[in-house]
Amino acid sequence: MYRYDMSVQEIMTKSVISVGVQDTLSTVKEIFDNAGFHHLLVVEGEELIGVVSDRDLLKAISPNIGTPLETPDDTLTLEKRVYQIMSTDLIVLTDNACVADAVNTFNNHVISCIPVVDGQQRPVGIVSWRDILRILPVHREEVASMAVR
Repeated sequence: MYRYDMSVQEIMTKSVISVGVQDTLSTVKEIFDNAGFHHLLVVEGEELIGVVSDRDLLKAISPNIGTPLETPDDTLTLEKRVYQIMSTDLIVLTDNACVADAVNTFNNHVISCIPVVDGQQRPVGIVSWRDILRILPVHREEVASMAVR
């Protein structure tokens, strides 16, 4: 049952994949192609320092990659490093935040994911707008029944 005060820990993706700042975009592309994720967390040591989205990757590499038009120059775009395309102006939630905090964060910022960190800024999960939408069907039924009254 959906509760606006439920913890983000109940809805966040806990199995996050992280990359380092020196990893290549080839590595990032391989992860996105095989893992089904849309965001990767960038860590230095254990501390969260950035986020890379699949859209960031698509903007940074040649659109000819994997096509018959691919040239050696196109392939070179895969050698760029994560630090060259990652977002570092991070908006995060702590692991004790609630879903209402996540909704407010999405409403107040143009972002598609919110990393969830512990007290030492270590990533413990990630919340996307899709995670929020997954819990809404139960709530939608409640709202519909209230509208009929």
